[in-house]
Amino acid sequence: MTELRRGWTTGACAAAAAKSACSALISDRFLDPVQITLPKGETPEFDVFQCERGEGWAKACIVKDAGDDPDVTHRAVICAKVSHGSNGLRFFAGEGVGTITKPGLPLAVGEPAINPVPRLMIDAAITDILEGNSPNFDVEISVVNGVELAKQTWNGRLGIVGGLSILGTTGIVRPFSCSAWIASIHRGIDVARATGRSHVIAATGATSETAARQVYGLAQEDCLDMGDFAGGVLKYLKRHPIKRLTLAGGIGKFTKLAQGARDLHSGRSTVDFAALGALADGLGFDGTAVSNANTALEAYTLTGPKLIEKIATQAQQTALEILDGSDIAVEVIIIDRSGKIIARQDFA
Repeated sequence: MTELRRGWTTGACAAAAAKSACSALISDRFLDPVQITLPKGETPEFDVFQCERGEGWAKACIVKDAGDDPDVTHRAVICAKVSHGSNGLRFFAGEGVGTITKPGLPLAVGEPAINPVPRLMIDAAITDILEGNSPNFDVEISVVNGVELAKQTWNGRLGIVGGLSILGTTGIVRPFSCSAWIASIHRGIDVARATGRSHVIAATGATSETAARQVYGLAQEDCLDMGDFAGGVLKYLKRHPIKRLTLAGGIGKFTKLAQGARDLHSGRSTVDFAALGALADGLGFDGTAVSNANTALEAYTLTGPKLIEKIATQAQQTALEILDGSDIAVEVIIIDRSGKIIARQDFA
């Protein structure tokens, strides 16, 4: 089996671009390739895709390589424009980089969405050029087509407007680690708490989110794109509670949650049909037929709503066990593929 290839975060690319541009600003030479030091000591090199200079500024661009991870910013062009300044290192959002408009994120409202660790990486990369002297530069980070790319991210729900966030805590993208998705869930909870929301919906997909939103008339900003990461949502809420949580999802994923799974991805958890058959048998159905079903949907066609309602109850119980006494009321809504609610366990 071929090992999946790692990649580099937008923060690492921005740091490399800033270092190359700073070199050109003070010594008339862009570094190409340009080497930076990541937070854990690794020293990758980046090829400069594009560069230009003007009076008092220099700009370099790096094409992001996300390796084998299905990253929305793979092959995005990350640019840094470095200008002479007079008050330390200041950061600005160029075209395609967002601005913070809501509290709860690790940056203040009004700040460019260049996260704290990428800022430190940029600072370290520029300081390396200065051989330890304190930098006095203005750094503008931009992303080509970043406004359009941001539409495929959580940024709008988090109150980041105008483009992408510059992210990364290690500088390295690990294929299918899903760390960015889980981090987005955490930031969504942070923003909900900071803006005083008392009820959020965590849904496994767009169809289940839409169904749950229609029940309450909630906005997208009140929703967490949970995906398969039920455990990630619940464990973070345990430490950072919100008064009411609606969990919404399809039959298959919530059967796995009911059976104790925390990661609902098909490659990381499966429905235990023997256990499902035993549950059906206890409710007076043909347990053998259910245990021999190929899918959760097929199992439920053999039993009707009674088994689905039991699964909703058990999924709620799993969630409450993970929350472990936190003061959070949990509701479970199960929907079919058309978006119709087929089972609902009220808040407990």
